Amino acid sequence: MFDNWNDLEKSILNCQKCKLCKTRKNIVFGTGNKSADIMFIGEGPGADEDMQGEPFVGRAGKLMNMAFMALGIQRQDVYIANVVKCRPPFNRNPEHDEEEACLDYLRNQVILVKPKIIVLLGSVALKNILGKEYGITTSRGKWVEKKGIYYMPTWHPAALLRDETKKIQFINDLILVTQKISEI
Repeated sequence: MFDNWNDLEKSILNCQKCKLCKTRKNIVFGTGNKSADIMFIGEGPGADEDMQGEPFVGRAGKLMNMAFMALGIQRQDVYIANVVKCRPPFNRNPEHDEEEACLDYLRNQVILVKPKIIVLLGSVALKNILGKEYGITTSRGKWVEKKGIYYMPTWHPAALLRDETKKIQFINDLILVTQKISEI
């Protein structure tokens, strides 16, 4: 584990821990306020993110930004990362060995950010952070507190693009986040 951002970011520059390194254009490390109270964790970069080297800049990211704007959340005030730092081919879910290869990077990001709240975007983030026994359908919208951090599982913004009925639940979950941050 690294105790500063420079060393952590340098440690991932030439990562070859899994097969995703063979097809990536860029490592998508994370973005935002490195001492944010709220951290968002998704599953992995898509094509746009791989091209630009930044998480949530594609269609799902634009949708997330609209939700942020509606709720008064400033993107630059939160920290955004993914479970895996390289794009899985064809936007498939990361495989177990790929998730395992990146989890120490993510854990180190959480340690350095020290968020009060972590929003888990989708099933991959939920299962990797809280455990395989959690399911997104039954867990979303419900607070989980572990080791002084509050976790809010919710839909991944890409799921909202496939099923618009989930948008209201996503917004409601983010409302809970904005309410909770003012309480703690």
